[in-house]
Amino acid sequence: MTLIKSISGIRGTIGGRTNDNLTPVDAVKFAAAYGTWLREYSKKDKMTVVIGRDARLSGEMIQNLVVSTLVGLGADVIDLGLSTTPTVEIAVPLEKADGGIILTASHNPKQWNALKLLNEKGEFLDAEQGAKILALAEKEDFDFAEVDDLGSVVKNDSYIDVHIDEVLKLSLVDKETIKKAGFKVVVDGVNSTGGVAIPKLLEELGVEVIKLYCDPTGHFPHNPEPLKEHLGDICKKVVEEQADFGIVVDPDVDRLAFISNDGEMFGEEYTLVACADYVLGKTKGNTVSNLSSSRALRDITQKHGGSYKAAAVGEVNVVAKMKANEAIIGGEGNGGIIYPESHYGRDALVGTALFLMLMAEKGGTVAELRASYPSYFMSKKKIQLTPDLDVDALLTAMHDKYKDEEVSTIDGVKIDFAENWVHLRKSNTEPIIRIYTEAKSQMEADSLADQIIDEIKEVAGLK
Repeated sequence: MTLIKSISGIRGTIGGRTNDNLTPVDAVKFAAAYGTWLREYSKKDKMTVVIGRDARLSGEMIQNLVVSTLVGLGADVIDLGLSTTPTVEIAVPLEKADGGIILTASHNPKQWNALKLLNEKGEFLDAEQGAKILALAEKEDFDFAEVDDLGSVVKNDSYIDVHIDEVLKLSLVDKETIKKAGFKVVVDGVNSTGGVAIPKLLEELGVEVIKLYCDPTGHFPHNPEPLKEHLGDICKKVVEEQADFGIVVDPDVDRLAFISNDGEMFGEEYTLVACADYVLGKTKGNTVSNLSSSRALRDITQKHGGSYKAAAVGEVNVVAKMKANEAIIGGEGNGGIIYPESHYGRDALVGTALFLMLMAEKGGTVAELRASYPSYFMSKKKIQLTPDLDVDALLTAMHDKYKDEEVSTIDGVKIDFAENWVHLRKSNTEPIIRIYTEAKSQMEADSLADQIIDEIKEVAGLK
């Protein structure tokens, strides 16, 4: 199960057999399905599509296949080359393009790649649109352009600079305020495009940058998911350099994590909490995060007089809920900041600028800032799935077991207890069940997760 087709795109491992992995044939088929859908959706014979990729090893190969397929459909392509997910999202409306594709498998290891699909606003497709593309790919009913009608390719490698300019234009970002603070920051760019984009932004803001793994070779120096167990090097480096803090991003730069000045994790969940604290302190409004995110955002939002709502997991769901709730900031607890004044997409560059403003205005250390927030601890665990497991039946059994508690089923099963919660859901991107818990201590969060895992295994007959 290494080719995962979902409404948000197609993700798989490189190599192997067609339809089981992300092979060249699968890349072409899904690019053709997207282009075919886009032609009908845009009602244009001559479409323009923006393409960008992270630095992973298979990126250039997949990009060549996708670009050529779109050209074969008659689409004009704006090729950003090495880019970031939020950069492509910003480029689509700026270029007045009809859609976009980002070639990245986000936080997945180097053997993975993916096609992430955007609409004309630079936002991810909704479920109905994604389902149409999956159906088109299944049928392989494509109508390619005649030779005189082939598309063209224009290369534009300036968009990371354009993206930085867009961040500097935001009303709550003031370059001089950040410059005066004289920050020194360590950046771990996991040898992908964040190693280019984040240092460039920081230097533009007058921040002294210490680079760690910022060469975009695609050779990830550690597991690219920005979790504590993968980040020993930067934690050590922040202390050694006596830096104010550290910044870690994933390969496509839509997730953002900070390391405090003492070398401890600030906590991915608290990236959104801190950025929201700054924005809500300047502008009254509401927030949204997903069901797997910390209660701390709710607490901070209410402190500032706003209202908080939870959405199903998935960026498209969070964005829909943000629009419905008129949220002025939102995102996901995995370090994904969505700030509508910029665009409706998770953006580590925007998050970095907002966090720098908060620190510049508050003063003090990052460790002190973290200590000032409501203290919750999360455990994020997973159970590997086997093909014979009936996941839906497992989740139903867990729902029934805890039916007397406050239970939500809008996305998997979330059980809210008085002092803690657990959220069980099938991953869209990997063959696993994710088990997220949150409690007032790490021991309690881990213990609750282990208890739930044991109960699931018992129900599944794995014990």
